[in-house]
Amino acid sequence: MELFQNHVLVAGVIAWSIAQTVKVPIEYLKTRRWNWALLFRAGGMPSSHSALVTAVAHALGLFYGFDSPHFAIGLTLAMVVVYDATGIRRQAGKHAELINAMINDLASGHPLKEEQLREVLGHTPLEAFAGVVLGIVIAQLVWTFLR
Repeated sequence: MELFQNHVLVAGVIAWSIAQTVKVPIEYLKTRRWNWALLFRAGGMPSSHSALVTAVAHALGLFYGFDSPHFAIGLTLAMVVVYDATGIRRQAGKHAELINAMINDLASGHPLKEEQLREVLGHTPLEAFAGVVLGIVIAQLVWTFLR
C-alpha cells in the first residue's frame, strides 16, 4: 500500500500511537486505576501532539535534509503545536479548573449539579518535552530501518 511508503507519515503515526497508548499505564502508576478513556483524550504524559509533530519534523529532516523547505515547514508547525500545547491549551485547562471550583461553590447545599469542564486540556512543559523526545526517537528509528 502506498500509504505505508510515506515514511514521514509512518514516523508521525507511530510516535502519536505510542504516546497515546503509554498514557494509560503511566496514569495507572500514579492513581492505581485503569483509565482507558485516556487513549482518546488530549492531555497527559507524554504529549501525543508533541510526539506527532516532532516525529514528522525530524523525519522530514532525515529523509529530505535539514536544509530543505520540507523540514522548515515541519519545524515551524512543530513549534506552533508545542507552544500551543504548553501555553494556550494549558491556560484553558486552568480556566476550566477555576470555573469548576466556582460551580462547586455555587452548587454546595443545592441538589443542582452542573456538568464539569475538562481540566486537562494542555500539557506541562515536561509532558511536551517527553513528547518531543519520543517523536525524535521514533523518527530516527523509522529513518534507520526504512530508508
